[in-house]
Amino acid sequence: MQGYRKTTGRRGFLALTGALAGGVAASALSAPAARAASAGPAAPAGSSGAAPTSREAAVARSLERVAHPLRTTDPGGRTADLRALSAMVGKAKVVGLGEATHGSHEFFAMKERVFRHLVEECGFTAFALEMSWSAGLRIDEYLQGGPGDPRRIAEETLAGSPWEREEFVSLIGWMREHNRRRPGRRVHFMGDDLGGPKLGDHIFARVLSSVRETRPEALPRLTALYAGLRPFDDIFGYLRKPLAEREENAARAQEALDLVAEAGENHAWTVQHARNIAQTFAFATIDLADPASVTAAERLRDQAMADNVLWWQEHTGHRMLLSAHNGHIGYLSTHPDMYPRTQGAVLRERLGRDYAAIGFTFAGGSFLTKDTSLDGDWKPVTVPAARPGMNEHTLDRVGYRDFYLDLRTAPAAAHDWLDRPRPVYDAGSTFTPDPLPTLALGRAYDVLIHLHRVRAAERL
Repeated sequence: MQGYRKTTGRRGFLALTGALAGGVAASALSAPAARAASAGPAAPAGSSGAAPTSREAAVARSLERVAHPLRTTDPGGRTADLRALSAMVGKAKVVGLGEATHGSHEFFAMKERVFRHLVEECGFTAFALEMSWSAGLRIDEYLQGGPGDPRRIAEETLAGSPWEREEFVSLIGWMREHNRRRPGRRVHFMGDDLGGPKLGDHIFARVLSSVRETRPEALPRLTALYAGLRPFDDIFGYLRKPLAEREENAARAQEALDLVAEAGENHAWTVQHARNIAQTFAFATIDLADPASVTAAERLRDQAMADNVLWWQEHTGHRMLLSAHNGHIGYLSTHPDMYPRTQGAVLRERLGRDYAAIGFTFAGGSFLTKDTSLDGDWKPVTVPAARPGMNEHTLDRVGYRDFYLDLRTAPAAAHDWLDRPRPVYDAGSTFTPDPLPTLALGRAYDVLIHLHRVRAAERL
């Protein structure tokens, strides 16, 4: 949900609640944004904007020597062009794969292509997405043979989110088919985020059912604690409740977690379900009138997402592809005042080189946003070719339309350029083209995938 700028009042409320909406976040387009949306198509690769400076040309030549061209971003067919990516990933247990926007076809399609390759060539077995834990459980039930079809499952679990798109129907469908064909090498789906906009009453039911069977003496107290919390089906309405009431509910959810945790590791999944409930209610104590509270809530969210990924990896042993916005999988944020410590930074701290971060950039094209009312569907926005001075302007001078490279081993001639922050296209919960945020690519990611042009993701 990166891209939110610190605000208060109605706009701040709508943007912030996007964190619990699994990516449903506000996007208030200013007059400059409207002008960008009406701009013409991006220039062809290698011809955008003004003539390159000698310094920019030297950096582009340096990067070109180590860049690996992409045959396509769409899944299916040969993946020989991804072999170098396998080497860059190495033996990492968790690989973060970002997206510079929450609504571009090429980012979503490339995620399926990379995941397929990592499953088939590197033994990966889990796809994690920046969405609610409870919705992820529902998708995984389907993948393991549950009823339904990919489209119905996507509509049920991804409704209202930027991932309610044909590209994710394709991913879910491929994962189900893989499990049918390869039952001995099954793949799984997880949601690593807080539970919203609907926490899902079934997650309360899972916890209560388990305690009923294993610790019936604790059931009356647990039932009483959860009675005032369920159903949790409208985060937007919930955040209008008095702060004191929300803080009391968070304390009840934490007490319930403590009670469930007394069962120990023999009931680890039940404890994790209760933990996600507690995480959600803790985040929902945010005070939108207090900037410090807003920042603390976002710090809590990224920490919770990292904790959930770490829990899953530890308890399953899966090698995981983690899909989220660039600002959640990388080590730096384009808005450090709002996101002071990213999920990616936590994962690197805990896993070391067993975590690798792959960021995305694009030099122009279209993506999806919502307006401040959050009514209606996500709407396409188009931005022009990256202008001189932007990271993407130099990257687009490399002699391949789409490519990837290992930033850790980039030539010395490019190191200084990669380590300096420059304007970058970054569209999460909001998009403000003037001024653009800045990012030092070499300090934010281990590997970078650059695409010349993107288009809006396809509605169901």
